[in-house]
Amino acid sequence: MTDSQKSMPANAKLVFKGKIFEVWQWEQKMFDGSLEVFEQLRRPNTAIMIATVEDKILIEVQEQPNRPRPFLSLPGGRCDWEENPLAAARRELLEETGYESRDWTLWKELNPVGKIEWTVYTYIARNCVQKKAPHLDAGEKITTRLIGFEEFLMLSEDPTFYERELAGVLLRTRYDPNAKEEFYNLLFKTS
Repeated sequence: MTDSQKSMPANAKLVFKGKIFEVWQWEQKMFDGSLEVFEQLRRPNTAIMIATVEDKILIEVQEQPNRPRPFLSLPGGRCDWEENPLAAARRELLEETGYESRDWTLWKELNPVGKIEWTVYTYIARNCVQKKAPHLDAGEKITTRLIGFEEFLMLSEDPTFYERELAGVLLRTRYDPNAKEEFYNLLFKTS
């Protein structure tokens, strides 16, 4: 069962299909018995990763044609429509950075917008090793940087950090010694 089938009723109809988004509509019975047209978007899922290299975290400085300034991000990107999120994460890490990992953990699944059928999968990719040069899409300019754990936590205050949904987690981790130790161990534990 696809994610869209979990929350959209069987009578939902596809009314528009773009390059990224689909628009679905269906008639919904209201509490007073009347019918209204409901609508929901669907898009491919996203896979991102916190990739570690020894005791550092791999981040990207990205430029994209539709954004006025460079921004910081984690490696990741859109899954193909029926692609397994872990397979997409592995593919994106290799394409954007040239790194691979054999030690993956799914850390978070987040559905960031209520009216969009879309899941963001966040993985931990430990002990990454560079295998080849990055192979970027035409609309990407990406350089990678390795930063320390404390600098990574400080991204919670950086307005250019693209993964805003993680900012709260990073901020709480900075101020909770137990959470900080737990998160550090999650990122850098040896398998």
